[in-house]
Amino acid sequence: MENEEEQYQKKLQKRYQEAIKRAQVEQQMAEIAKRMLDANAYERLTNIKSSNPMLYRQMVSMLISLAQQNRVQGKITESQFRSLLERLTYKEDTKIEFRHK
Repeated sequence: MENEEEQYQKKLQKRYQEAIKRAQVEQQMAEIAKRMLDANAYERLTNIKSSNPMLYRQMVSMLISLAQQNRVQGKITESQFRSLLERLTYKEDTKIEFRHK
């Protein structure tokens, strides 16, 4: 019985540590994004975070990648941010053609 409780406590501790690690990574990502974006672009990014967390993570990853490649000079403006966002979310429109006989 005691062994099961110890295992349960270890699992809880591991989950707790993983949650802390995820929170730290999220915090670091937010700090990097805040340094790279101007106020309007950062506000748009936080709106994306609340509405679509997956897109937020993809966008921050893209920003980090651009920074690592030294492809960013200065802060990214809102219009530049929207351009990057369009590139990330671009989907070609499907066209349906009706052919009459």
